[in-house]
Amino acid sequence: MRKRVSILSSVVFFLFFCGVTVHWGFWAHKRINRLAVFRLPAELQVFYKKNIDFITENAVNPDRRRYAVVGEAERHFIDLEVYGDSAAYTLPVFWKEAVAKYGEDSLRRHGIAPWYIQTAAYQLTEAFKVKDARRILRISADLGHYVADIHVPLHTTRNYNGQLTGQEGIHAFWESRLPELYADHYQLWIGEPVYINSISAEVWRVVHESHSALDSVFQFERKLSTTISPEKKYSYELRNNILTRSYSREFSDAYHRLLSGQVERRMKSSVRMVGNLWYTCWVNAGQPDLKNSEMPVDAAEDKNEKAAEPQSWLQRLFKVRPEADD
Repeated sequence: MRKRVSILSSVVFFLFFCGVTVHWGFWAHKRINRLAVFRLPAELQVFYKKNIDFITENAVNPDRRRYAVVGEAERHFIDLEVYGDSAAYTLPVFWKEAVAKYGEDSLRRHGIAPWYIQTAAYQLTEAFKVKDARRILRISADLGHYVADIHVPLHTTRNYNGQLTGQEGIHAFWESRLPELYADHYQLWIGEPVYINSISAEVWRVVHESHSALDSVFQFERKLSTTISPEKKYSYELRNNILTRSYSREFSDAYHRLLSGQVERRMKSSVRMVGNLWYTCWVNAGQPDLKNSEMPVDAAEDKNEKAAEPQSWLQRLFKVRPEADD
């Protein structure tokens, strides 16, 4: 009993001083999926707008599932440096070739996001072909989540939370704290979608682009930390009725300026690619007419999906990589 109390105390201490957040933040994932709907052509938008609340609210389902579903966590990231300096260019772009070269266990250990997005796109195309409304919407919501994840630079590195460079907490800072503070002022409208000629090439292009931004993410935080005292770097706020330590508004403002719109650009690119990918899958399926497609209501299934997050919460803290939270 004393051991259990000690563990619980440690968890409470962790929550108090660090807080528990998620990638891009639930708010940002929902915003990205929602904005992508308005990019679709009229004949496809009718179906998506009719179900826009589902697409929006279920944008965070992959985060909920990862605590209960084996194999979910690795779909959210990739540790590129494990494969060498030029990994974004030299890694096999297709899953079968990658497995043949590195083995499935090794790939899953270091993240499979770029390959899984291709699989999900294929599944969405097949769902469009048979006009399975529920499956179309569920895969679309999930796909939007994974696409948004690969736009986050810290989802492409082993140093996902600055733990290897003494910058712990930078992950939630970049993808949750900054969007929460500034995203209301971001210009995220892109216009009509564009057909993606090669989904695999586009996925890897985005991964490389995200990884290339890592130097700025780390260097600017480190530089700024030398000019602002620890007392001014952090502040304490109530989040979900829990007092948590966060980066202060002063530090956040300065860091956001140094990044020169980086977070906004990655979020805007997420909206662009999500819309383009949904549209591409629909075109590849033969542009089926979905105007009369209705999603059957399955309250039990939806309830189970949303109930997955509270499960295995200790696993969340001590076993599952933080960057898989999104």
